[in-house]
Amino acid sequence: MNALAPFSALRNARFARLYAAQTISQIGDAFTWVALALLAYQLAEKDAAVVLGTALTLRVTAFVLFSPLAGVLADRLERRTILVGCHFARAVVIGLMPFVGEVWQVYVLMFLLNSLTAFFTPTNQATVPLVVGREDAGPAFALSSATTELLGIVGPGLAGVLAAFVGGRSLFFFDAASFVLAGLLVLTLPSLRAGRGEVERSTLADVRDGTARLWRDAPVRFALLMELVAAVAGALILVVTVVRVQGGLNLGEAQYGWVMALYGLGATVASLAVGAAGRRVPRTTFILAGALLTSLAILPGDVVGLAPLMILWLVAGVGQNWVNLPTETLLAERTEEAAQGRVYGAHFAWSHLWWAFSYPVASLLSARLPDHAFLYGGLLALVILAAVSLLSRGTPSPAAKPSSSTD
Repeated sequence: MNALAPFSALRNARFARLYAAQTISQIGDAFTWVALALLAYQLAEKDAAVVLGTALTLRVTAFVLFSPLAGVLADRLERRTILVGCHFARAVVIGLMPFVGEVWQVYVLMFLLNSLTAFFTPTNQATVPLVVGREDAGPAFALSSATTELLGIVGPGLAGVLAAFVGGRSLFFFDAASFVLAGLLVLTLPSLRAGRGEVERSTLADVRDGTARLWRDAPVRFALLMELVAAVAGALILVVTVVRVQGGLNLGEAQYGWVMALYGLGATVASLAVGAAGRRVPRTTFILAGALLTSLAILPGDVVGLAPLMILWLVAGVGQNWVNLPTETLLAERTEEAAQGRVYGAHFAWSHLWWAFSYPVASLLSARLPDHAFLYGGLLALVILAAVSLLSRGTPSPAAKPSSSTD
């Protein structure tokens, strides 16, 4: 396998510009979440965690509500216009964040921001195979995923250093500038309009069609359900790790950062591995292996020390990525161009619905069973994995072919 295979996608000049715009905006995103945490503490102090938790809930709610509609619009409208409009509109919203003085204002702006993201992300995902072609979407998604994970590791650190010099609120201005730059870069692209399908339908019918395509295609349905497994394990990692490190192990914030950095590093390396493997390994094989890895990795999390926990979280990061990244590519390979927008929109909504279920489960396990949260959460993930595997017995390894509507 060629570890540099994902970088071959950059030979496509249009994808290179799309990738650069995405990377610039994601650097700004890393600044936003650090700035939001600092702002929440300024406004609410000891209740800052409640503010952040509510903001995350609003984020998922916006994704579930709006991304199916966003996918339909991505199939019908000029995608460059959608991407640029979302970039510029998010710049305005983020630019208002430094001036808020009340918690409710944070909630309003964060809901608006993530509503725009709900329109941007499925459109951007559906544009990747439009730009590079369905056959070459795998390396392009792998490179984008690896970059996202890497920025998730280094971005918060850069934001923390910058905040020390300019202040937490000023970080929002840097994010706003990143959105403006990304929007200007997307403007340099030629038309990004998908081919129209043969059947004209109402908006509601297209929304239903996007979800129907997810559930009636056996390999895609398998991948979508395995994302529920990954969400259960991932929510435990995001919610309970800080309690385990700082409460159970009596360590500090630095050690918590090390553990989460290894989690992100695992996902980064896994992205490159998927891209390097190309089509030699079936997507569903990666997805099943990833769901199993991330579920098994969290099982001993309640009892191990710092070094083993770091290794386990590295493995868990690999597993998370091996579920999510191949699913994105699978959608591109099995959906014709005219329907990719609504399929990615429906997938974005369903995958975040899994997280909306998993976050409360993780919080409940942490509150009720603080010494065994990872054990019972991992067992729950394994039970779901086993059930999905039994229900999906006989599902063939997917060939790269488009799914078609039955309407």
